[in-house]
Amino acid sequence: MPSSSEVRARQPSFVSRGAVADRARAVVSGGHTDGVLVDDFLPAYDVSDSVPTVVDANPQTVWDALMAVDLIEVGRRKPLVGALVVLRMLPELASDLLLGERPPAAPERLRVRETAEAPADQGGWVLLGERAADEIALGLVGKFWRPVISYVAVTAEQFRDFAEPGYAKTLYSLSVHPLAKGGSLLSGVMRTATTDEHARRWFYRY
Repeated sequence: MPSSSEVRARQPSFVSRGAVADRARAVVSGGHTDGVLVDDFLPAYDVSDSVPTVVDANPQTVWDALMAVDLIEVGRRKPLVGALVVLRMLPELASDLLLGERPPAAPERLRVRETAEAPADQGGWVLLGERAADEIALGLVGKFWRPVISYVAVTAEQFRDFAEPGYAKTLYSLSVHPLAKGGSLLSGVMRTATTDEHARRWFYRY
């Protein structure tokens, strides 16, 4: 669990690789700063993780490739990634089988935007916002620490103000910005905020 010095009154707290991200953002051209949608929808949070990557291509090319990537194929090429996803889903799959329900069939392919097309009770993300060739943000509300996750269906507008006790809100953002010396900065940011102390304790155990 983060120490008291790592948690600042419901504001940016535990940030992995943050120093790397700050150095990368310092050379972004045009005065861009990543995380505008992130800050709009989840400005106060308990945990944040930022992963920046410099890509030798212009922002539009990077964005197009990002939106076209097949996440299912990534799982096939990276078996460990696929295995971790399946392991996380096993309790829900077992619950479906015990109730005599057939688990939902896996899609043949899955792109970033398509993660928001699944039903909320199956862990479908909500598309919070998108600025073309710049940033996309997705959100999810639930009790992620439970063996069978309890999700909450929310709209983008409801996500920002959702405060029902006992839950956590997670936001995932992908952004692409031009670098002053050429190329692009591709950043992935994940933030999670809990709605009360009880949920916070459970989330840190998770």
